[in-house]
Amino acid sequence: MNTNTFRFAAYFGAFYLTLGAFLPYFPVWLEGRGISAEWIGWIGAAGYAGRFIISPIAARWSDKAPLQRQPIWALALIALIAFAMHLPTSSPWPLLILALFASACFFGQIPLADAFAMRESRAGKIPFGPVRAFGSAVFVLANFSAGALLDLSGSESVMVFVVTGAVFVVISAFTLPKGEPPAPDTDRKIDWVQFGRLVRGPLGWALLASACIQGAHGFYYYFSAIAWVEQGHSQFTVGALWATGVMIEIAFLWWSGKGLLGRLTPAQLFAVGAIGSILRWGLTSLGPPLPVLFGLQLFHALTYAATYIGFLRFAVESMPDRHTATVQAINSALSGGVIMALAAAVSGYFYAWVGIGGFAIMIIPSAIGLVAAIALQRVSALPHHKEID
Repeated sequence: MNTNTFRFAAYFGAFYLTLGAFLPYFPVWLEGRGISAEWIGWIGAAGYAGRFIISPIAARWSDKAPLQRQPIWALALIALIAFAMHLPTSSPWPLLILALFASACFFGQIPLADAFAMRESRAGKIPFGPVRAFGSAVFVLANFSAGALLDLSGSESVMVFVVTGAVFVVISAFTLPKGEPPAPDTDRKIDWVQFGRLVRGPLGWALLASACIQGAHGFYYYFSAIAWVEQGHSQFTVGALWATGVMIEIAFLWWSGKGLLGRLTPAQLFAVGAIGSILRWGLTSLGPPLPVLFGLQLFHALTYAATYIGFLRFAVESMPDRHTATVQAINSALSGGVIMALAAAVSGYFYAWVGIGGFAIMIIPSAIGLVAAIALQRVSALPHHKEID
């Protein structure tokens, strides 16, 4: 392993170590601080909104930064400060503001780091796949270890774990290779009139399908740990449930280009994801026994991975090259920002109302995603559906 590979692996390992504790257990910490379910939903929504705001700013910054590690390190440092400021805070409004800054700067790093690592990989300096796979493996480890720590020490240990992890993120970001800025691409200007026509056609249906199916994870991301503990499961078991979903996701992504999976169209992948989402959230809302719950976590391969691959495949196969990066950014902003923020806010009220039954509300965006997938399949079958290049 060369030095640059080690540096990127260390960064992704530190990032996903922190994420593996923050994503499932931050709501548990909020509940331990006496925050109501409704407020937990709004705090989660603020975090997702923060990602939507910071993404274009960070991307623009990265394009102009003299060294590629600078914006990553700066965002990591701001996220660390915001995470640390959570520790003495117990009031909803300050926590909402802190969550906005922390999530925006923490999650805002990863598109920049992914792009930086991909460029280094194309230059033959690092192997991208193993480096990112290491991050995923550490995420699974963090699910287990943070859950076990919660069982031993209580909810306050969550932010201690997150802040400690964020320190390592800052250190590892600072030790990344300096990196040169990407060369400006003056020959690939976007024709916004044509882009508008694309949105009114297949692209619009693909964006709607992806955003709704991915956004249907909102209740899972913010209330699954709380709901499952309320059912009597340990925090370690919750970590195992999350880890199961991530491991099956990795397996799906590994095999996605092979056999039948490799032959599925984007619309078919969206439909598979939507149907899996309807089944997963509908059955999970019934509070099934633990073995069934583990089985339902296998649906993460459909609800997340199939949908992710579906849009990636759509962008590559159906969009002009000059639009590919733009549509990926829009998809990320919609599915991981706007729709997820709405889902998190709504989920807070439904959890307060019906507890674990609130999972069922996620059937609505899943069903909309299925309708969009069917519409995309019909539009894509038309002989003139291809874009004007």
